[in-house]
Amino acid sequence: MNTIKTPELLAPAGNLRCALAAFDAGADAVYAGLGKFNARERGENFESEELLALIEYAHAHGKKVYLAFNTLLKESELEEAAAMLGSFYDAFPDAVLVQDLGLAKIIRDYFPELTMHASTQMGIHNLEGLEIAAKLGFKRAVLERQLTLDEIRLIAAKSPIELEVFIHGALCCSLSGECLFSSWSGGCSGNRGKCKQPCRRRYFSKQGNGFFFSTADLCATGVISELRKLNIASFKIEGRLRQADYVFNTVSAYRKLVDAPEIDRKVTGEARNLLAESCGRKWSDGFYSDSSMRELIQYKALGASGAPCGRVEDVADNGFGFIAARRIHLGDRVRVQPASGDEGPSLTITKMFVNNAPATVASRGDRCFICCDKPVEFKGLVYKIGRAAPDPKLRRLPVPRRKLNASFHFSSNGGFSGKVTNTVPPIEFSCPIELRPALNQALTPGMLGAELALRGDDAYASGALSCMLDGNYFLPLSELKKLRNKFWDHVLSSLGTVELPPPGALNLAAFRAAVASRPVIEPDEGYRRETVAVSPSSATFGNPKARMASSIFSYTKHAEELILPDFCPPEKIERLRRLIAEAVASGVRRFRVCGLYAFALFNGDRELVTGYGIPVCNSWAAELLRELGAGQVMAHVELEKAALEQLVSRSPLPVEIYRFGRIPLLSTRAALPVDGEIRDAHGAGFMILRDGACGLFRLYSSKVMSVPRLRGASDFYDLTNAHWGAKDTGDFNFYTELT
Repeated sequence: MNTIKTPELLAPAGNLRCALAAFDAGADAVYAGLGKFNARERGENFESEELLALIEYAHAHGKKVYLAFNTLLKESELEEAAAMLGSFYDAFPDAVLVQDLGLAKIIRDYFPELTMHASTQMGIHNLEGLEIAAKLGFKRAVLERQLTLDEIRLIAAKSPIELEVFIHGALCCSLSGECLFSSWSGGCSGNRGKCKQPCRRRYFSKQGNGFFFSTADLCATGVISELRKLNIASFKIEGRLRQADYVFNTVSAYRKLVDAPEIDRKVTGEARNLLAESCGRKWSDGFYSDSSMRELIQYKALGASGAPCGRVEDVADNGFGFIAARRIHLGDRVRVQPASGDEGPSLTITKMFVNNAPATVASRGDRCFICCDKPVEFKGLVYKIGRAAPDPKLRRLPVPRRKLNASFHFSSNGGFSGKVTNTVPPIEFSCPIELRPALNQALTPGMLGAELALRGDDAYASGALSCMLDGNYFLPLSELKKLRNKFWDHVLSSLGTVELPPPGALNLAAFRAAVASRPVIEPDEGYRRETVAVSPSSATFGNPKARMASSIFSYTKHAEELILPDFCPPEKIERLRRLIAEAVASGVRRFRVCGLYAFALFNGDRELVTGYGIPVCNSWAAELLRELGAGQVMAHVELEKAALEQLVSRSPLPVEIYRFGRIPLLSTRAALPVDGEIRDAHGAGFMILRDGACGLFRLYSSKVMSVPRLRGASDFYDLTNAHWGAKDTGDFNFYTELT
């Protein structure tokens, strides 16, 4: 009989109330972010001291906290990001969720005690991508959300690292980490935690109007029994922008499903009843099945989340009024959504009038006036997005203790020695002991680490502990206890004579020294070779000296470079391997890698350059890609001129700029209800095209991206969906600072 290992239940924590509510409801772990460098910067998030206290509390109660650090970082932001990481180094968050490749290298090289999880923003969607993640030092990957259950089954059977999948919450329409829609539409990057959700707005086409990119929410109650059979380490609930009532109800529901010996209709019904108490969009199986993908877009329904409560009929300086369509209570959270689908204001109800009298509750049919100081659109739709709920169980969070890292050595010759490694100078201790050869139970580093940890001190706690033995020995637990007490008594009595630097200070100093030693490259004024990407329908090629690039799925004998797809699901990877082998046999030596997975398809004997699917925002990302075999990198297309110049001046690899063309703003496996030209409410034009080779719908702007040449960088021109004579052009973020 096979034993199914219970996966971790991982909950969102946008604030402390949500974290405690998650733990009260049975979550094994929460993921949380600080005010910067996380994919939900628009949310409330944590202050550093508050999050440090939460980590201490969680560890004392057998729970885990993962630090979300999953945005792209410019060169100018790396030191601040490293300093923030350093301040948490001794707190030992159970992992750091990472998107930026440069940050991954910094953590691996200078903060090695921090465990790295690959964020879903890294877009890992096949076994080859997991192999690269493992090679880079990641211990877990949050899989791309646009994988089917069958594809996850194939991946999970052979994954070299832990896997995490989403089981509930809002879905992005686009492939993770590749959406440029918000950034193109207003300079607010979803890859930097500031998405303005243009996918939830209304669009217009000759085929009709609607919310063409607005997805239903994921509710995995129907597939959870199958997911439990797979090698999945963690089930993840989306929702760091949601409130504590949502977190508590959702965790409670999935706790029932995860723990049930058998998931039958009764258990599923109980779970769905709990989930129904939280406000959200229509439920779906997300991308877990082909049939669900075909019905995922809810284009006829406003893309707002929540329970409809009425339409604004009265707007005043101090609030707005409407006829309540359902019960509303003080403490509930509501959002007023403009009919356009643009983002509307949200607020917690702190004061309201019902039928012109102060009240705490409004019932269906009551005339309700909610007091607020936010601008509200007349005829906007009022949605309840959170319910009034009592605060989580009161408790006092512990004051974070300073961590003392130590190494221990057991030797038949030297006896026992120990050293605290993060004081200056290190505190050392040794004493002779009698080590006997083990007959049955030999000492192990893991057992020693647990037994030698500092206990019972209010100000200090054990940090990273390492143990070395030069043989198989036995030592009674009573002797180990004496050693532990002697060592820590000596350490605590010696702390007044040494310096204990701030958490991570030594690591941060090493990183800063490395930054200072990296050369600044003076941009070359000379000619840099151009690369022009063409398709069979491209009218002209341009500069005859330029390198011609084409898709690996469609190229001629003149192509000097082949572009690999950004997305290649498991069932198509062998076909791609065959196409690469055929191209090599025909003489092609240069390939453009547009997804991390593709590095696993080469053995180091080909010229590899990166494309738009691998965002490179800083020199440390370029350094990591050089380790993987890249000889040139394409700068991330969202970056502004100053950030591009910093990258070019610091990168250890030649940098290329996407200068001209139409780049996908959104790519999805969901079946979009229209194709061709569409427009938004402000008149901006877009195009939806089907990419049959990758099985994706892609959204492009009607405007062609066109930016000036950058000194010291090579040029990339993309004629696959554009032509040289385009009159309607835009410079994306080139002249405006990317936020």
